[in-house]
Amino acid sequence: MSERTAVGTRDFLLPDLGEGLSEAEIVEWRVAVGDVVTVDQSVVEVETAKAVVDVPCPYPGRVVALHGAAGEVRPVGQPLITIEPLDGDDAPDPHATYREEERAGSGNVLIGYGTGHGGPGRRRRRPRLAVAPEPASTAPAAVPAVPAGPPAPTDRAVPGGSSTPPGSLAAADLDSEPARASGPAAAPLVISPIVRRLAKEHGIDLASVRGTGPGGVIRRVDVEAARTAPAARLAAVPDAPDAHVGLAPTGDGDVVVPLTGIRKVIADKLSRSRREIPEVTIWVDVDATGLLETRAAINIASPDAPVSILALLARICLSGLRRYPQLNARVDTEGQRIVQSAGVHLGIAAQTDRGLVVPVLRDAQRLTTRELAAALAETTASARAGTLPPARLSGGTFTLNNYGVFGVDGSTPIINHPEAALLGVGRIVDKPWVVDGQLAVRKVTQLSLTFDHRVCDGGVAGGFLRHVADCVEQPALLVANV
Repeated sequence: MSERTAVGTRDFLLPDLGEGLSEAEIVEWRVAVGDVVTVDQSVVEVETAKAVVDVPCPYPGRVVALHGAAGEVRPVGQPLITIEPLDGDDAPDPHATYREEERAGSGNVLIGYGTGHGGPGRRRRRPRLAVAPEPASTAPAAVPAVPAGPPAPTDRAVPGGSSTPPGSLAAADLDSEPARASGPAAAPLVISPIVRRLAKEHGIDLASVRGTGPGGVIRRVDVEAARTAPAARLAAVPDAPDAHVGLAPTGDGDVVVPLTGIRKVIADKLSRSRREIPEVTIWVDVDATGLLETRAAINIASPDAPVSILALLARICLSGLRRYPQLNARVDTEGQRIVQSAGVHLGIAAQTDRGLVVPVLRDAQRLTTRELAAALAETTASARAGTLPPARLSGGTFTLNNYGVFGVDGSTPIINHPEAALLGVGRIVDKPWVVDGQLAVRKVTQLSLTFDHRVCDGGVAGGFLRHVADCVEQPALLVANV
């Protein structure tokens, strides 16, 4: 976690951010040289291949050096920030024992996200408040960062594989609604890193933006509205874009975008999928009129808990995977075996500002249709906001991809390695359709199934797709099978 340097100073090394990630890109420093930091205070926001996270410092002191600038990629285990203790800070380090236990386990890890020490007690945390860095001062930051999403453990150790967000902080609960930091240098309340980046790209001073979210939290719509207000813009806006956004090094109009972060992971994952998996795509047109009518009836009966078409399609997929478990699997090439998963960890392809991500609903087969709808809404919203932890973006066993939102009818999607299958759904449009021998206008969509031919043959894949299509056309069949 750290190493001693010159006369009492300590280097805090970039920790393991989970899921075997080997590097992270510096997005924004929360502190400056000369600032005083406290234990577990967020000092930098970094972007890994899977998420944007705040990194806390494990000990107090004064910042004497920052290693790396915004846009720079730092490898795990290399110095991130150098701290010198203040007078009276030479007492025994309360985290020393903890760090020794870390070294015996998984190595450099974030404070609070180590190798599984501590009890199971949980309590709900308030949403994380991202606080802009204050000027050099001897006072600690007024508001610590607090993790967003699901409840977090009260102690600081979380077993591997838990749903607690790596990179979030174990901090004291905030009372009632979020409040601005007290004092003359109160920082704007921003939860989403996307909002901060959008403001930076357009030269918006967040301190001048009025947040319309709960407790004054600044949302994306607030930044968009501020773009038309000249007074909200910073006095100086960088002439060139950040290195991680794109460069135009020549005069011929070419734009060079570094293949780093999530774009690099997407490229590597899709290339590996195409390289290793002998995939086949089959498709069928279906009449989705009955499915739309069923959804409307459900939502009329329970308007306070609406169900989306995506949730109904997810329920149909779960029904199909129970009947055809061969598709809920992966190929272990080293062990020369096919592993069929006991639970369905359903991945949902989501397009975000950072690129394509596939958040996962673990054990989705245990959820009711309404629970699926709520989980899907929360998960996709968090994915687009960039607040999902890396653990929520891996471990899927089957993916559902609604590319119809892009206005296209069909696709031959690439399987999300190491999964064995992916169901794609095109747009639902009015088309002529034969019903009882008569031509009618119906709501029609195209379903496509891409599958790994190593796990099954065409009979299983065709059977699954036909089951899904039949349930879309006749939702009563779904009720009969759940």
